[in-house]
Amino acid sequence: MSASRSTADQQAAQAVVRHHAQLAADLDRHVDDLLDAADQGDAAGALRHRDELLGWLRDELLPHAYAEEGSLYTAAGDRVEAALLIRGMLDEHRAISGLVAELEAADRPVRLAAAARALAALFAVHLTKENDLIVPVLVDAPDVSLATLLDGMHDLLGSSDGSGRGGCGGGGCGCGGDQASADAPAPMVSIDPRLDVRLLPHHQRHARVLAALDALPAGGALVLVAPHAPRPLLAEVEARYGGGMTTEWLQDGPEVWQVRLSRQPVAA
Repeated sequence: MSASRSTADQQAAQAVVRHHAQLAADLDRHVDDLLDAADQGDAAGALRHRDELLGWLRDELLPHAYAEEGSLYTAAGDRVEAALLIRGMLDEHRAISGLVAELEAADRPVRLAAAARALAALFAVHLTKENDLIVPVLVDAPDVSLATLLDGMHDLLGSSDGSGRGGCGGGGCGCGGDQASADAPAPMVSIDPRLDVRLLPHHQRHARVLAALDALPAGGALVLVAPHAPRPLLAEVEARYGGGMTTEWLQDGPEVWQVRLSRQPVAA
């Protein structure tokens, strides 16, 4: 390994650890606000902080997690010494998504506090394993360049302006995928009704889609039209509905993404 590559990889590792620390601090702040409101018996305040926490999770933490799966986890999972660890880390991502869904469904302060605290505890342990086990494996791997893996991965390192927030082109969307114009043509690819979220504010999109899915009858379907690959949203759908909702990618960019979501019929 050349000295220049070693230096670049060490700098990349430090950037990952710094961003992890920022994520942990932001999560703890949101959770502490929610817990304080719950301790005071302030149900309205707890719900308000729950909504703020959910917005941050969708914009920051979940896109970061799924960006890791496509870069760090893929590279580490190909190595014998890390393969089992990566399987466990992926399971923890699913558990994190499940706690996000539980947090969204909760409406009483005690349940909000329990889900939020469990999420913070799991995420803290998860980051420790990433910092202490996965990142060193990749830095030491002679055939892997951590700096190259992270090149352009804004969802892993946050925006380049030092704000600590991810974004597409500085827009702060935290999308976990490529961003495209909201007025790009979206061809009709299914006879199912369409839900085009491209013109909605980003913080409203997940709630709007989940509400539409809740309203679907058994056997019903809709086509989600999005300005980027909606991977964090689909993870929420999986955590919320499990095998009760299937997904089919109909258009995979580069300007428009369309995904058919269908509710499975009730078994006789």
